[in-house]
Amino acid sequence: GDRNKKELQTIIRDLKKLEILHIQADISIKSVELIGQYALSHKLSLPDALIAATAICENIPLYTLNTKDFIFIEGINLFAPEPR
Repeated sequence: GDRNKKELQTIIRDLKKLEILHIQADISIKSVELIGQYALSHKLSLPDALIAATAICENIPLYTLNTKDFIFIEGINLFAPEPR
């Protein structure tokens, strides 16, 4: 309904404020390393590996509601937003 449309508009508006980072060779290589390290032991998925590798290689903090998906990764600067 209208609530979902309003939420979608808010999400799109907020996403437009973010910087787009393209996947470069170092990020691809790091994501493969992370998959090798954590796919079996922690069930790290490829999308999460790419997200983590981007944060590590670009030396930027990762803000997520899903800290459990990344907390075990060495070298990541992980933050969770305050609950509303």
